[in-house]
Amino acid sequence: MRPTARLNIRLVQASQPEPDRTRTICVGRSAMEIQEALRIMRALADGVNPGTGEALMANAVYQNAPVVRAFHRAVGALEYLQERERSRKTPPANTGKSWSPAGDQQVCEELRRGVDFYQIAKTHNRSIGSIVARLVKLGKIGPNTPLDMFDPKVA
Repeated sequence: MRPTARLNIRLVQASQPEPDRTRTICVGRSAMEIQEALRIMRALADGVNPGTGEALMANAVYQNAPVVRAFHRAVGALEYLQERERSRKTPPANTGKSWSPAGDQQVCEELRRGVDFYQIAKTHNRSIGSIVARLVKLGKIGPNTPLDMFDPKVA
């Protein structure tokens, strides 16, 4: 049986967040901005020393295929966190606005045609959650309808 290690990662925000502040990743007692972590992980995934820019030795453990895949996976997770932060700062343009009868009719027609929720939300400048909530209110879908039955990308 292999020993397991536990990595405790938590995101920290300032008590009064600034508009352009990014989240910080804390591992143990040290903190790092997501952007800096991304820069380092991308360099390592590309086989480059993040401090010097020199190519890493080809026979080192961090050049093994599973390790490189893990670096790329970590980069993807960090990019997801970064995008999530960015999207929180800029909500869709119609967030909080009332729906018009024409908007209701259009969203129902798009659902009938099989347009995916992401595209419907983009068309109406609203979140996917608001599209689903509106369709539930209009009785076009049930509150427990699985979203993946409409488009697997949404689930």
